[in-house]
Amino acid sequence: MKYHAIKNSQLADIAADSVVNRSAEEAALESHLQALQDRYRELARSTKAPKELADVKLQTARTLVNLERGTEAWPLGREALDTFIRLEDFESAADACDVLFQSDQPASLSALGQGIWLAVTYPMDPELAVELLTHVVDETPDDADGAAVAATTALFLADIRASGPQRENLMFFVTQILGAVAKRHSGVDSQEAFDLWMERLELKEPAKFLVRLRNVVDVLVQDDWWFDREALQAKLPVN
Repeated sequence: MKYHAIKNSQLADIAADSVVNRSAEEAALESHLQALQDRYRELARSTKAPKELADVKLQTARTLVNLERGTEAWPLGREALDTFIRLEDFESAADACDVLFQSDQPASLSALGQGIWLAVTYPMDPELAVELLTHVVDETPDDADGAAVAATTALFLADIRASGPQRENLMFFVTQILGAVAKRHSGVDSQEAFDLWMERLELKEPAKFLVRLRNVVDVLVQDDWWFDREALQAKLPVN
């Protein structure tokens, strides 16, 4: 009886500590949110710089998401995204799409698809691209091919865009994800089976799996595109 009493007491202490830590984190986020709102009002009065205003809107939206206030975060993220697209700051636009996805609103999957399109089309921080593609892995049923295509694309982007320790860390991280996807998708449990699985799903040639990624993006976005892809692609340099 004494053992159980001590054990239950320890569990109660752990639970109490968790509540205190969560409350402290929420208080810190609320304080940060207030500072961002003050900063936005200051910028709105003193400058017309759209980039700075959009940055603050995005930071505010991210903070609201962390506070589980996605409904309030959504309009700020959308406004920031539109500004970044207009300014051709595509990395920030993809980051805004990530925040919009995490806000868990009706059009969040569309935001994810558009963020992936931007992350693949334009050179940007590979960590952001990997994060966006990893969301697809999390959202895709075990028996669907979309997770495999997303994880393979993430590995490909980490390989060609990252360097040094970042590349090493990302490659290890995404390789683990791809291995887990193969296991849940087809029960793959050996290197030989993995190679055959990659071959069967046409995941070894970028020309093939990137076309399949386009289909994944189309499923996520449907017809709800918020920018003109053709106009943006027309501005890309011709190799």
